[in-house]
Amino acid sequence: MKLAAGTTVLVTGATGFTGSVLTHKLIERGATVRAIVRRDPPPALRALPVQWIRGQVYDPETIRDAVAGVEYVFHVAAAYREAGIADEVYELVHVTSTKLLVEAAAAQPGFRRFVHVSTVGVHGHIDEPPASETYRFAPGDIYQRTKAEAEIWLREHAPRFNLDYTVIRPAAIMGPDDTRLLKVFKLATKPVFPMLGFGKCLYHLIHVEDLCDAMILAATHPDASGEAFIIGNSEPIRLADMGRLIARTLGYRFVPVRIPAWPFFLMAALCEAVCKPLGLEPPLHRRRVAFFTKDRAFDTTKMRNRLGFVPRYDNERGIVETAKAYAAKGWVKGRA
Repeated sequence: MKLAAGTTVLVTGATGFTGSVLTHKLIERGATVRAIVRRDPPPALRALPVQWIRGQVYDPETIRDAVAGVEYVFHVAAAYREAGIADEVYELVHVTSTKLLVEAAAAQPGFRRFVHVSTVGVHGHIDEPPASETYRFAPGDIYQRTKAEAEIWLREHAPRFNLDYTVIRPAAIMGPDDTRLLKVFKLATKPVFPMLGFGKCLYHLIHVEDLCDAMILAATHPDASGEAFIIGNSEPIRLADMGRLIARTLGYRFVPVRIPAWPFFLMAALCEAVCKPLGLEPPLHRRRVAFFTKDRAFDTTKMRNRLGFVPRYDNERGIVETAKAYAAKGWVKGRA
């Protein structure tokens, strides 16, 4: 079953990296799209045939107006880790919004499915990779904890509302407009590529185009009802291999250097303790240090077997195309 043309859908987080790609794809499929935005969308999105609803995703009145008459909700909105964001904001954006959206959606006579976008971060560090959807939750920060809390609430309360839903847990999202992985790409152009700790540092990726295609498929697939899906490439990649591929694509020599991680964790903790009370962005985060020390590898068999979904971008194609796009934008300097 495909999303029928003319279907009314609501997208939260439509101006973000993933949400904007999803919005374009939904419009291409003929959907009638509404989106909740805190401020005016950028010009590239403003020109799209989207009903923009100004407000917060945790405001009851905004939610009532936005959900009226919709058949699908794609709940993509997230409070990402930035300086000055109080813990209460993560709770509001991730948990309160989910509750309000579910209650409002369940009241719509023609509502079909709630697509809830979570994160593989709810699983934390994977002790024995790869991990499947049933792996224990072990969130490591406020972003992951509130994402997990929202997921758990949805699973426990959706039956009470007789609400059809599916949960999407994306792996690390890459693509030409992403800025969160940009630091790794820049690092691969340096004289040395620091590798903190001495583990494998497995990382799991998914291209934003593939992620959004999987989300749209899960919205209508009969086997997605009430299920959670890890959306990622068939295999993880070692961080060192990722850095090597980026460096080769951009024309740099790749020189990995292994160094102990504990001094960086101490420095990061100190930076956060000093900067966060002042509302400043710490130059070093513990989560950024942890990026180099944890294994995040997943089993995506369920995605392939239940949904029949196979990503078009494997690790190499996604990394190479993203690196070239960054170079074209001037975000990294290519020598190739």
